[in-house]
Amino acid sequence: MVLREIYKYLKSRTTGHKNYAVPKLWVRGFESKLGDIFEEKEKVYFVDPYAYFSKVIGLILENSQDEINYSMSLSRIRGEFSPEWIKKAVFYGTLPRMTAAFNHKGFGNFEESDILGFKESGTFLKMIALLPYIKRLGVNTLYMLPISKPSNLFKKGSIGSPYAVKNPMMLDEGYHDSLLEEFTVEDEFKALVEAAHVLGIRIVLDFIPRTAARDSDIIREHPDWFYWIKVDDLPFYKPPRIEELPFKIPDKDDLSVIYNNKDVKTHLKRFVDSPDKIDPEKWERVKKMNGNILINIIKEFGIVTPPGFSDWINDSQPTWDDVTFLRLYLDHPRDVRKYISKNQKPYILFDVIKASKFPGEVPNRELWEYLSDIIPGYQKRFGIDGARIDMGHALPSDLQDMIISRAKDYDPAFSFIAEELEMKNDEKAMKEGYHAILGNSWYAVARREEFYKLLEDTSPKLKLPFLASCETPDTPRIKSRENGEKLKFLAPFLLYFSPNGIPYINSGQEIGELQPMNLGLDNTIWGKTVLPPDDEFYGKLAFFEHYVLHWGDYDEELYNYLTNLMALRKRYESFLYSGEFKYVYFSYQDGFLANMSYWLEDRGIIIVGNLDLAWKRDFEIYIDKTAQRPIHIKNLKLWTRYGEKEIEVSNDILLSLNPGEFLLLGINI
Repeated sequence: MVLREIYKYLKSRTTGHKNYAVPKLWVRGFESKLGDIFEEKEKVYFVDPYAYFSKVIGLILENSQDEINYSMSLSRIRGEFSPEWIKKAVFYGTLPRMTAAFNHKGFGNFEESDILGFKESGTFLKMIALLPYIKRLGVNTLYMLPISKPSNLFKKGSIGSPYAVKNPMMLDEGYHDSLLEEFTVEDEFKALVEAAHVLGIRIVLDFIPRTAARDSDIIREHPDWFYWIKVDDLPFYKPPRIEELPFKIPDKDDLSVIYNNKDVKTHLKRFVDSPDKIDPEKWERVKKMNGNILINIIKEFGIVTPPGFSDWINDSQPTWDDVTFLRLYLDHPRDVRKYISKNQKPYILFDVIKASKFPGEVPNRELWEYLSDIIPGYQKRFGIDGARIDMGHALPSDLQDMIISRAKDYDPAFSFIAEELEMKNDEKAMKEGYHAILGNSWYAVARREEFYKLLEDTSPKLKLPFLASCETPDTPRIKSRENGEKLKFLAPFLLYFSPNGIPYINSGQEIGELQPMNLGLDNTIWGKTVLPPDDEFYGKLAFFEHYVLHWGDYDEELYNYLTNLMALRKRYESFLYSGEFKYVYFSYQDGFLANMSYWLEDRGIIIVGNLDLAWKRDFEIYIDKTAQRPIHIKNLKLWTRYGEKEIEVSNDILLSLNPGEFLLLGINI
């Protein structure tokens, strides 16, 4: 067990020097179990880092059993064969280099590696130490953004995006902790998975099969798996604008308009053969050169992999300069051949990159085999439990099937999340082999009518569960939204009790973080300016810059609330998973009272939230009509975010909710 080896190593290296700062919140609730290792100063503890990490890992190991191999998936450990566990998951989503980042020297500004030799950016070792904190939130599934080896070329900030994957089979060396000199980053990730499994937490990773970093390691052996343009054309390269069409995903009927467009014709002429086709002998010399393979190709051939762009026509997004598309077919889409020259070089356009809709006839089989083996590689090496497939809906259906089936052949309980933002695609995702969808609750919570529709109409009818998120790594933070001070309480309460909802806490949400991690969805360029200008991380996005969550100035009311909310949900989860769903019968309904109820015989819970953020609502709940049968009420409990109390027994209950307030009513509990 690698975790135990790391524990022994750290314990043997203790020095007694308390020169490593950690936020108090990281150990809140179990400080006393760590012993006398702290020296308190304002908002942090100073510790001997070796003592600190060995003590926390020691606590985790107390829950382990010697005969269990924790490097297997939790389902294999438990002898489970169904991916249905995801329906009962509670997610904590993290970009580890951000979540576990902190200024450990305790003075000055953040540094990736500081003058004391400490790694201040997030590492797998620090994520292990954060597992008890995450567990205390009621989480049982840790979802991590890509942790594979990233590219340092064409960066959008001071560090590369986690989605610009240079080598999907290797881990990001940046996650190696300098305290673990004798271990590799693979050892450290394996220990993280083992520690999570000891605590009953599953690990879900993000994989990106459609794109790669523009200087991908794969180029050296397979340059023909990529598209190429002349370097001289790079300044002019962008998705063609089709004035005759609106903002949309292309349909077959649009192809004539697209391919007769003047800008498209110019765009197609920019593409050239891969370097191995241009000059095979020169290519053999170039691929053996030291240094970055793409830079060498640029110098010797004058060609480059082009940046990616959206598969939506007339999307306002700029090019995705740090990634390029993989060539999934060796021929052109069959529906476009009559519009292009027989000598047309392999090219990128809206239809080509929407291969699920516009496939070719000659799959790049060797590439498909490579992509389909990535997830099984992580299963066998590390024992991960699930995966989210980035842009899986754009992949050829046969390739998507290969990716899903190979992972499930190894572990039948392995669970897949589809990047489907539209709830109406739930049944489609289910047929494709997915077990949950991303959904768009993060969009709905900021729009009263959309939020009401999601809770009352959409979520009860879903064929697959959705990630019930009020913010994601790509969206604005819930606290930064208009009326965020109310929504930060209201939105998670209603979402985490919603039918088919999988509670999702986005790292930093629980402490009231304001700064988004990316501006990808439902945001503008001004979204990155929500922090005070004098903040060290003003204007920085965690996808592209080093970023430290505001652990020392966290929103304590929100943190306590979410901790209590998740405990409340845990207490009543049998109603959510086994109960009969019913709408609540009110004295009136005007589209502002979001409501749901769950029943187990004569026991039930009723959830109500006032979506009106300006006006109070007085209303009456009719218990018998809600349950659709007579209920003999023995006791009633009322929970609000201010606490719980028993109320007078009655079958018709008069209540009121202030703007944005909410309640849970327990019947015979």
